[in-house]
Amino acid sequence: MEPNTLASTTRRQAPRIGDLPVVPEEAVQASAGQAAPSGAASVLVPGVKPGDVRLAPGVHEGGNGRGTARANGNGNGNGHAAAATWPGLVRPVAAPAHVLPLYEAPVDRGLYLRFGKRLLDVVGASIGLLLASPVLLAAAIAIRLESRGPVIYRSMRVGKGARPFPFFKLRSMVDGADRHRHALAHLNETDGPVFKIASDPRVTRVGRLLRVTSVDEIPQLWNVIRGEMSLVGPRPPIAEEVMQYEPWQLRRLDVLPGITCLWQISGRSRIGFQEWMRLDLEYIKHRSFWLDLKILIRTIPAVLSREGAY
Repeated sequence: MEPNTLASTTRRQAPRIGDLPVVPEEAVQASAGQAAPSGAASVLVPGVKPGDVRLAPGVHEGGNGRGTARANGNGNGNGHAAAATWPGLVRPVAAPAHVLPLYEAPVDRGLYLRFGKRLLDVVGASIGLLLASPVLLAAAIAIRLESRGPVIYRSMRVGKGARPFPFFKLRSMVDGADRHRHALAHLNETDGPVFKIASDPRVTRVGRLLRVTSVDEIPQLWNVIRGEMSLVGPRPPIAEEVMQYEPWQLRRLDVLPGITCLWQISGRSRIGFQEWMRLDLEYIKHRSFWLDLKILIRTIPAVLSREGAY
């Protein structure tokens, strides 16, 4: 049973992830189309209104990085087809449709969610970057002295509406650490699709200090200024994790991801994946200025205590 945690919403479709289009349960009869000549995955879904099928962005090796989904407008084969194409996480072969129920998606109501939250993000992130600049400079020097590689680690994350964006952190691992992730999969200490190791051998000595103090997260203030993230919101996942989400967990992609949220102030890595997802949906349900302010204030002692940080 999935949590019923969304309010102040409007009915629409959940986002599509990769080459798995999201369609309502009443339109389950979907057929996988042939892969397009360019290598894109194409799925024809009868009985789905135009715009109901969307492609989520991401990164995948192989193919041309684009996918197309088509929905027949009236379900009888005579309607106009709706097409949606995103730079996407698509396989170069056709795949069956991934069926999700219709659900109530959150709507930004009130002055704060429509205007105030963005204002708080820009002002808060700008002040934060200014105040943290000496710390960033010291951390950058330490990173360069200890190991080869860039100071800033850049990876693609899945944001609001399943759109990809470049995610910035101070590099806390050896350069090229991503290439060794699958070799260390058996050491994973968390449940669900996320990957975390308390004593990850890829983390450098400087990186370990940056992680437990959360200093490595400071560059994400730039993501906030760019409008890709918010100060408060669910943490942005990688595409590989999103592909393994249960249907109800996709709802966390309906809002901008954030630097901190209920998960960060409730124990972080000490919390199981299902509870983490539930907390994110609770935040989405109750978003307000006072909740954001409460989370931001409680993030300070949570960072200082280093609970669940590694």
